[in-house]
Amino acid sequence: MPKLKTHSGAKKRFNLTKSGQVKRARAFKSHILTKKDTKRTRRLRTTAYADVTNIETIKKMIPYK
Repeated sequence: MPKLKTHSGAKKRFNLTKSGQVKRARAFKSHILTKKDTKRTRRLRTTAYADVTNIETIKKMIPYK
């Protein structure tokens, strides 16, 4: 079986946990932060887990992580 290529964008965005969940960062935290209230930006700092419907696809993109 040949080696698989890792998706460059996915390897920067996702990490796998020991239990097999896919860890991700939250969106909307890069710019235009002045109009977003402090509570919202603080909530966006926390990590989240990818939805069950996307886990299989993401794991195919990062086979060696």
